[in-house]
Amino acid sequence: MHAVVDEYLRFLTVEKGASLNTLEAYSRDLQRYVHFMLGAGIRDVAGITPDHIISFLWELRKSGLKASSVNRTLAALRGFHKYLVREGRMTENPVANIELAKTWMRLPDTLSREEMERLLEQPSCDNPQGLRDRAMMELMYATGIRVSEAVSLTINDINWQVGYLVTMGKGRKERIIPIGRVALRILNQYVETARPRLLRQGTGGVVLFPGRTGQGFTRQGFWKTIRKYAIKAAIRKKVYPHTFRHSFATHLLEGGADLRSVQVLLGHADISTTQIYTHVTGARLKEIHRKYHPRG
Repeated sequence: MHAVVDEYLRFLTVEKGASLNTLEAYSRDLQRYVHFMLGAGIRDVAGITPDHIISFLWELRKSGLKASSVNRTLAALRGFHKYLVREGRMTENPVANIELAKTWMRLPDTLSREEMERLLEQPSCDNPQGLRDRAMMELMYATGIRVSEAVSLTINDINWQVGYLVTMGKGRKERIIPIGRVALRILNQYVETARPRLLRQGTGGVVLFPGRTGQGFTRQGFWKTIRKYAIKAAIRKKVYPHTFRHSFATHLLEGGADLRSVQVLLGHADISTTQIYTHVTGARLKEIHRKYHPRG
């Protein structure tokens, strides 16, 4: 059964262009699934029934897994069994009629405009590392790109004349995103003065944001960096790399941008994914009303 999972993961890689993060998550979920089925005496995928899957999902819930994580696992199982039916290894999809666990909508964490300004002002532009951090943070806030996209950028992904970047998002889909004058100015300053000093000989000189070794900055390294600056800026909220993306979308909508445009900029395949930010702006409006209206 493990061989079938490996075959499916290869299918996701070659034919679907799944990202490394998606492959890692699906691999973990499906290996756990196979382990459960083997423990239940199921040696062939053709013998799996809806009852087996419900028992597996129930075990996940009893082990303390959140409903959102169970839903992610269920999504992996849906795709896996759909593939097996298509390949003729099963006659029916046992997951087809199993519904997602009900979850409360969790609104994304965002920073206010004032908090974002304070955060962006923390890196010192007097040294190469500080200027790199400032440029990277400005770029992420200006474009809403994921941290995985930011650390993968090369110097050739930026169109300096027109002022936009090209990035490859989930599903290997290309997006072209305008950078904005402030971020472009700081990025220019960084590339001309700081980046050459951060690159080491023999690294090829292509990566846009090199780390300590001269190779590309890591996601973990960026998370530690912004956490340091958030503490320095006296921001009490938890700040993650994705906070820049959430704040980018929220501030655009608060400024009057239409939902469809924000969807395109974020690279969401379905506009329903983008609609969660309308709840964030609604919550923000309620907060403003409560704070400033005499009857709030």
